[in-house]
Amino acid sequence: MGYSDPSGRDLLGNRSLCFIFICAFGLVTLLQQILYGKNYIKRYLEMYGSYEFNSTTCKEFRQEIMDVKILTMVKTADLFDRWRNLQVCKWEQSKAETNAFKSSLSHCCNAPSFLFTTKRNTPSGTKLRYEVDTSGILHISSEIFKMFPDDMPYTKSQFKKCAVIGNGGIIKNSKCGKEIDSADFVFRCNIPPISDKYAEDVGYKTDVVTINPSIITERFQKLEKWRKPFYEVLQNYENSSVVLPAFYNTRNTDVSFRVKYMVDDFDSQKGVYFFHPQYLLNVQRFWSLQGVRAKRLSSGLMLVTAAMELCEEVHLYGFWAFPMNPAGIFITHHYYDNVKPRPGFHAMPHEIFNFLHLHSRGILRVQTSPCR
Repeated sequence: MGYSDPSGRDLLGNRSLCFIFICAFGLVTLLQQILYGKNYIKRYLEMYGSYEFNSTTCKEFRQEIMDVKILTMVKTADLFDRWRNLQVCKWEQSKAETNAFKSSLSHCCNAPSFLFTTKRNTPSGTKLRYEVDTSGILHISSEIFKMFPDDMPYTKSQFKKCAVIGNGGIIKNSKCGKEIDSADFVFRCNIPPISDKYAEDVGYKTDVVTINPSIITERFQKLEKWRKPFYEVLQNYENSSVVLPAFYNTRNTDVSFRVKYMVDDFDSQKGVYFFHPQYLLNVQRFWSLQGVRAKRLSSGLMLVTAAMELCEEVHLYGFWAFPMNPAGIFITHHYYDNVKPRPGFHAMPHEIFNFLHLHSRGILRVQTSPCR
């Protein structure tokens, strides 16, 4: 039996229930604003404006990232919150921080001189020690020597703005393709697809692309049979140069050399280069001191490290190491598939964590949100 007043009107009728619902909704919204105020402010600013990178507010947001000294200090959700807050800040390069970081890289690694094996840094007759199989030594014969360029094809800070493209699902639906293609120099990892299907997000332009020899082994039968299918894949990258870790271990060498032979057989103008094993060892040691301890650094981190010396500004796209994006939405592992890597081989979360720190210091820019 319903409640009614003397006039017979229903005291808890539809209007009253609707009023109660609206009040409850308003209360919940108010509590959310109180509890998560920074995120509400952030979303508003993403729509209507942003703070300068060196403003008081942005310095506070940047410091929130820097206060996390090691990844295990905070829960992933907390790190995501701090990173989302920083997105209201328009990134700006710090010349002082960047130059200091470049200097440390120059002392340890020196990409302009030792990124690739060249006739200058690896003369004929050199006994080249492998990166991993340190007991193995490759004698640089005159035939191998001929495959090396005379000198490094790139110089220190040769390019103004560089884009390094990771293959993470974070770049899917980002619409960053035009921004990527506007860069002066573009690095890509492990011959990812850049067809029309993906170009809106990842662009087309490619100046350097790495190839893991395991891809050639698994997808192209070590190039021991038909070579044209692999050549046609490389054609997608037009006149970009190809880089391989030929001297990572003894298994990689012959497969990597076959890529060079194949490119020459097809009279291609592509440059084929081999990472210098000592350079990769030095890079591994450098990042180990920054907390990235893994059996093997990712190809992406190797390229980012090199780009830091070869470019004035470095912008990263498609780099993320978590199953969810910063907003907590699940994403695929790659932008083109959801195949997971072999566990325990790379330390991707620690690599990304270092990138977030470098972004906060104004050394490089990490793009994880859609491009405007």
